[in-house]
Amino acid sequence: MLFVFFLKMNISKTLIDWYSVNKRDLPWRNTQNPYYIWLSEIILQQTQVKQGLPYYSAFTAKFPTVFDLANADESAVLKLWQGLGYYSRARNLHASAKYIANDLNGVFPNTYKEIIKLKGVGDYTASAIASICFNEATAVVDGNVYRGLSRYYGIETPINIGKGFKEFKALAQDLIDKKDPATFNQAIMEFGARQCKPKKPDCTVCPINTNCVAFRENKIEELPVKLKTLKVKKKYFNFIVILSKNKKTILEKREGKGIWQNLYQFPLIETTKPDEDITTELKTLEILENKTYDVSLYNEQPLVHKLSHQHLYTKFWIVSLNNDLKEGILFKDIRVYPVPILLSNFIENFNF
Repeated sequence: MLFVFFLKMNISKTLIDWYSVNKRDLPWRNTQNPYYIWLSEIILQQTQVKQGLPYYSAFTAKFPTVFDLANADESAVLKLWQGLGYYSRARNLHASAKYIANDLNGVFPNTYKEIIKLKGVGDYTASAIASICFNEATAVVDGNVYRGLSRYYGIETPINIGKGFKEFKALAQDLIDKKDPATFNQAIMEFGARQCKPKKPDCTVCPINTNCVAFRENKIEELPVKLKTLKVKKKYFNFIVILSKNKKTILEKREGKGIWQNLYQFPLIETTKPDEDITTELKTLEILENKTYDVSLYNEQPLVHKLSHQHLYTKFWIVSLNNDLKEGILFKDIRVYPVPILLSNFIENFNF
């Protein structure tokens, strides 16, 4: 038991020492302001640091305090988030900012139990904020931590089931440096991101390779274990890009639950087959009633937009009206609206 204790202490110290030399200089590591740490953690969910960094800079510049974020229109928040995907993160971020500003008088919750009550905050994010900002010894478990621990201890329990989470959470909690949980949590995450990488890590320079089961048994590529998820669904989207004589088009706000909730899009016709004729469906669009128009297909080959649970096969149909539109938005104003990155790319390429 004494040997196990010292082994755990040695791992913690080694990771912290490694971190002191190898950590990246990132803006959220130069503050303990919970608002900024929270912003960074929400942005970095499902997002790599390189992609998330400019968004973090943009959000902190435009919304320097939680009150600024709370008082913003949701449309402005979604527009700034555009391109990051998983837009529920932005909606939850905005909702929680309102709660903190209005119900908590701008005072950020300071314990794990209170932080995890915020909308959009789970165990990992609550643990990160509680440890980094308030020195609470609650361990983080993210993809980097799963990978490092599973390889080092040779754990084959799948990481995407409840049993796996409990096992790795307990192990990480057992390893955490109680005196300096903030540094330990950041160290173990950085170690997974930079040293114990998903593909072809350089194990020869790893500071803990001596007792690493995966290194010793040549199981680096096999760990961590993840059960296969559900089959990805295919969907066939046809966006109708209406162009009027008076330089107007139509964008519709997506209502209800869904991946792009409260974002804007061109009128959409969804089909069950990739090459289905949409002529009949076009005639049912209210905006085209009693109007004459010409139709052309912008892209013969569908653009494939891959999401975690579905692949969208997308075509854009250009409908040129022979009349003016009273409703709609001017071409010059189209970039004001928050749209999915799929549509944002089309808008830029089409050059309204």
